[in-house]
Amino acid sequence: MTFTQICNPIFEQVIKDYHLVDDVDQDIKNPYELGTIEYDLYVKNWIDTVQWHLEDIIRDPHINPVDALALKRRIDKSNQDRTDLVERIDSYFLTMYGGVKTQADATINTESPAWAIDRLSILALKIYHMQEQVLRDDATADHQALCQRKLDVLLEQKKDLSSAIDQLIDDIAAGRKYMKVYKQMKMYNDPSTNPILYGKK
Repeated sequence: MTFTQICNPIFEQVIKDYHLVDDVDQDIKNPYELGTIEYDLYVKNWIDTVQWHLEDIIRDPHINPVDALALKRRIDKSNQDRTDLVERIDSYFLTMYGGVKTQADATINTESPAWAIDRLSILALKIYHMQEQVLRDDATADHQALCQRKLDVLLEQKKDLSSAIDQLIDDIAAGRKYMKVYKQMKMYNDPSTNPILYGKK
């Protein structure tokens, strides 16, 4: 079984589980054992799914400004949690393939496996919600047809991205590529680098 054959069903399961209640404040009920990669993948997509809906809510043109600020802070925290999860998933790959001897002509990829998996997680959400638009009873036939064309592209993208991720992991396992993970350096969250927070005039 390839890694994306593990990822994709978990992402689909998360989105389905979330929409049983469809509430950004509901508790996560992760069915996987703590400490497993499956557990982390479930949490990863749960964060993405909740944030997807927070992003919808904050775009309400009639939202109370105080509520909007609170949502913005919540989205910022979600983005930090998302980045932390990506780094944890990359640590899984670093541990798994840390002993692999790289070939002399091995190359580095433009992104790590976990950041590619992050894109796959978001893509699962795009597919789910585009499918919703295709099936909308109150939408015009033109809208449904347009969304079906978009859905077809997203499904093709899922196939291509899954293949590329599995190939990257195979290449790392065989020493044809190597991982080099750069930790986050978000300056606006750091009170020592954000001038608003450290009081620069």
